[in-house]
Amino acid sequence: MENQTRIESDFLVIGGGIAGLMFALKAAEAGSVVVLTKASEADANTSYAQGGIASVWSVEDSFEAHIADTMRAGAGLCDRAAVETIVREGPLAVRDLIEIGTRFTKVEQGDGNEYDLGREGGHSFRRVLHAQDLTGREIMRALTEAVSSKPAIRVYEHHLALDLLVRSEPSGKKSCWGAYVLDRKTGQVKLFVARATLLATGGAGKVYLYTTNADIASGDGIAMAYRAGAAVGNLEFIQFHPTCLYHPMAKSFLISEALRGEGAILRLPNGERFMPRYHPDAELAPRDVVARAIDAEMKRHGLDMVYLDITHKPADFIRRRFPNIFARCLSFGVDITCQPIPVVPAAHYMCGGVITDLFGRTSIRRLYAAGEVAMTGLHGANRLASNSLLEAAVMARRAAFSAREEVRQDARCKLPDFPLWEPGRTINSDERVLITNSWDETRRVMWNYVGIVRSNERLARAHRRIALLQEEIRNYYGERVIDSDLVELRNLVTVADLIVRCAMWRKESRGLHYNIDYPYADDINYGRNSRIEEGA
Repeated sequence: MENQTRIESDFLVIGGGIAGLMFALKAAEAGSVVVLTKASEADANTSYAQGGIASVWSVEDSFEAHIADTMRAGAGLCDRAAVETIVREGPLAVRDLIEIGTRFTKVEQGDGNEYDLGREGGHSFRRVLHAQDLTGREIMRALTEAVSSKPAIRVYEHHLALDLLVRSEPSGKKSCWGAYVLDRKTGQVKLFVARATLLATGGAGKVYLYTTNADIASGDGIAMAYRAGAAVGNLEFIQFHPTCLYHPMAKSFLISEALRGEGAILRLPNGERFMPRYHPDAELAPRDVVARAIDAEMKRHGLDMVYLDITHKPADFIRRRFPNIFARCLSFGVDITCQPIPVVPAAHYMCGGVITDLFGRTSIRRLYAAGEVAMTGLHGANRLASNSLLEAAVMARRAAFSAREEVRQDARCKLPDFPLWEPGRTINSDERVLITNSWDETRRVMWNYVGIVRSNERLARAHRRIALLQEEIRNYYGERVIDSDLVELRNLVTVADLIVRCAMWRKESRGLHYNIDYPYADDINYGRNSRIEEGA
């Protein structure tokens, strides 16, 4: 019978999205794998991805074109080696997804069927493979089925990682051996010990009041890695998706950029088209440009929303190409075949994260990161549309190959001992308001002061408020028995602090970071990545 307080494996995967499951499948070829998912197995940010995965697939396209598009979108901060590596290995990762059963949408072409390639903002060619407008859900279906067929992989649902198990080596370098993990159903804290650990926890969209992210996106991986001593960076670059459905009951439903790729037009309530005034590519401009343009028009006219109009396209095409968006909007009373869609920007994607090399290795030995939680250098100051699933798939494969070699070298060594978790005192039920209020305050501070447009004064106010919240939560966390809400709040405020500190350091405007006190880019002083380590 398995010890329920200490679970051992060769590989520990924290997170169950595309990066985590792709890594698990590759790692399972060389040892035992444990996958921890915070909620149910299929509940990951990947499932919410509508647009698709960008990869050179057409003979008209080229690696050079995809590299150039990515570099241009990244506003001078992309790491060229990372861009070239990930773009060139993209087709290999896509073929892996196809081989495990992912059903990307096809169209009749010539004598047979070919994959339907979409085009999105910033791309010079059609290169986005998709499954209608439910790409993420289809990828997760295929990955989940593939994982369930592998005896070497064990999945623990509703398990939330608390802190990493870290030891100092004789060389002075730190190494990671797993994590303390909360069983959200029983309240028990367990030791998951492994020879290699992958962080695949996604982003931190919940740090903002309005987000397109799943409810699980509270920045757990970034916060844990930072507390353990890993380097993080570029957290000032938060991508706000330009078009999120504006409706009180919609809960930030994403309206895919693929609509604009198929010709949808952004309009003011009077029908005026405004994007050509902001960029030569109009609606197909990079996301940072489109989001700031919408924000500026809303502020200039005192609007709560603008409109995205695709009604000039045939109704049958709209229903066939975007069945999920059509059905969801219709459920809120908007028929997108004959009515424009009310939209607003919302926090969507983190371009920064835990700093890794091109094998997913962090600054802590045995600790890897892949997906949105990681900063590889691909995105720079602004992510090119649909490059996120590409990065997650490619880097998960590369991280798995590296971790397999590391595990192979010391497979016979005994896993180290770690003390069991020390619980605090029992929480009083009448103090739950302290958690809910701090959660709400953090998200409002970040939305109001560290959003699409920033200033020195807004950032200074956010820094003061977040510091006070951190102190309150630190005291509260140390005195009480933990639960998932308290753990997530602790992580959320940690990531909020890191975002603010990165934003205060960058005294310029570049990509997704726009400060009205420094409206221009400063390549001499800030043409490099931000970087923070605990104690720095």
